Amino acid sequence: MIQPTEDGFYGEFGGAFVPEMLHANVEELRNNYKRILDSREFKEELGDLLKNYVGRPTPLYKASNLSAYFGANIYLKREDLNHTGAHKINNALGQILLARMMGKTHIIAETGAGQHGVAAATASALMGMPCKVFMGEIDIERQAPNVARMKMLGSEVIAATSGSKTLKDATNEAIRYWIGHPDTYYLIGSVVGPHPYPDLVARLQAVISKEIEEQLTHEVGVERPDYVVACVGGGSNAAGAFYHFIEDEQVKLVAVEAAGKGVESGESAATYQLGSLGIIHGNQTLVMQTGEGQIIEPYSISAGLDYPGIGPMLAHLLSTGRCEALSATDEEALQAALLLTQQEGIIPALESAHAIAALERLPLKPTDIVVVNLSGRGDKDLATYMKHFDL
Repeated sequence: MIQPTEDGFYGEFGGAFVPEMLHANVEELRNNYKRILDSREFKEELGDLLKNYVGRPTPLYKASNLSAYFGANIYLKREDLNHTGAHKINNALGQILLARMMGKTHIIAETGAGQHGVAAATASALMGMPCKVFMGEIDIERQAPNVARMKMLGSEVIAATSGSKTLKDATNEAIRYWIGHPDTYYLIGSVVGPHPYPDLVARLQAVISKEIEEQLTHEVGVERPDYVVACVGGGSNAAGAFYHFIEDEQVKLVAVEAAGKGVESGESAATYQLGSLGIIHGNQTLVMQTGEGQIIEPYSISAGLDYPGIGPMLAHLLSTGRCEALSATDEEALQAALLLTQQEGIIPALESAHAIAALERLPLKPTDIVVVNLSGRGDKDLATYMKHFDL
C-alpha cells in the first residue's frame, strides 16, 4: 500500500494545483473523504453494492491456453465481468456514496473509452442523481455503444470539441463546468486530478489487489504472484491491481502504456517514456509537453489510454523503479486481443489488450505466476475490431 503526504504528494508527484474558485470544493473533499471511507455505514453499503450489484469478487481465472502459449502460469483478473463491463464501477459507486454522504445532489464526470462514463451514469441512476458526462467528440464517435448506454441511463453526454477532442479535453471541460457550478460533485474516473482524487480513486480500486491476494492464497495456494501486469492511461486499474503488492518487493509490477504508432512516431501516448515533470488537471506529474510546457496531443487506438499524463502515484512508482514501464503499439494490442479471443474465448477491451501484448516482452519462466488485470470487455471496441480484422 502507499499513502501520499498530507498535501497529496508521492515523492515529487501530486499535490493540488487548482484555481481559487475550486479551492473550497477540493478542500471540502480532502477534509471528508477519509472519515467517510472509514465509516461503518460507508463500508457496509459499498460492500453490499460490490457484492450484490457489481458481482464481486471477480474471478481470478487460470488461462490455460494462454499459459501454454507464453510458457508461464497466466491468470486473468476478470474485471470485465463486473456490472457495466469494467473496473470503473468500483470507483463510481464508492464516489457516488461519498457524494451523497457529503450532501451533493448533482454529478459530473469525464470519460474517454466511455466505461467510466457508463459507470458514473449507472451509479447516478441508482442513486437518483442528475449526471452530466463530458466526452471528447472523437471518442463519442468511436465509442458509440457506450454513449448510447449513458443516454439510456438518463445522463447527458456533452461533447468536448477543443484540442484533440479526446480524454484530455473532456477533463478540461469538466473542470471548467465545475468552476461554474461548485455545488456539483466531480466524479473523477482515474488516479489523476488534484489531491485527494488520486488517493481516493486508488483506495476504491484497491479491492482488485485485495481480491487477487486472497484468491491466490485460498484458491491457488501461493502467497504472491511473480508479476502483476496492467495497462496504464491515467492508471486507475493499474493502481487498483498493484495497491496491496507495492510494499512486497518480490512482486514485479508492470505498467503497460499505449505506444500508438510507435513511441518515437509522434503519435503515441507513452507518457512515462515521453513525458517530463509538469502540471496537468490539478496535479504535478509526468506530462507529454513541449519545452514551453504546452501539452503534446497523445494518440492511441484505445480511447481509454490516450491521455498525456499519468497518475502521480504511478509516476512515483515508475520513477523510483518500483514499477517497470512497457508499451504496446496499436497493432500489437490488436493482435493480442485476437490472441486472447481465439485462445480463451474472451474478447478484451483494447485497453486491456495492451497488457496482454506486453507478456511477449517479459522474461517468463515456467514456474512464474503472472496476474494480468483484464480491466474491461471488448463490446465497446467491436467496431474497431470489425474494421481492422475485416469481420
